[in-house]
Amino acid sequence: MTVTNNSLPDVSLSTASRFVASSGFVVEEVTPTALRGYVDLSEDHFTPWGVVHGGVYTTIVESAGSIAASKAVLDKGQFAVGVHNATDFLRSSSGGRASVTAEPLFQGRNQQLWEVVITAEETGKVLARGQLRLQNIALPQQDLGAPGR
Repeated sequence: MTVTNNSLPDVSLSTASRFVASSGFVVEEVTPTALRGYVDLSEDHFTPWGVVHGGVYTTIVESAGSIAASKAVLDKGQFAVGVHNATDFLRSSSGGRASVTAEPLFQGRNQQLWEVVITAEETGKVLARGQLRLQNIALPQQDLGAPGR
């Protein structure tokens, strides 16, 4: 796939790396100032104690923030890469659908800071919350090869 400054690469689960796809995070909408999606948490995401592994939440924070922040700088011929991820695990979960929202706290010329919130849809309670600091860098102009490779 060749990345241009006109559009995001395909961020669907079908083209994601196995690592990202295993999180189950589905992007429903992305703009330069917001991202909305969901994840169906299940036993595939559990620790040996039967609750969702915190690494799943950290992965979703990184993915959601990176996708949204990249959308924000595409018109400048850039994309965003995470440089610091601070994810707080607020409640344990034994599964179910969780909504994912991301909003910028700061969007600068060189860096961005995004907040990502993961909320259990059944209860409306926040499961995890993360802040992702990202660096804006120039898009590579070469062919990046097959997605997820």
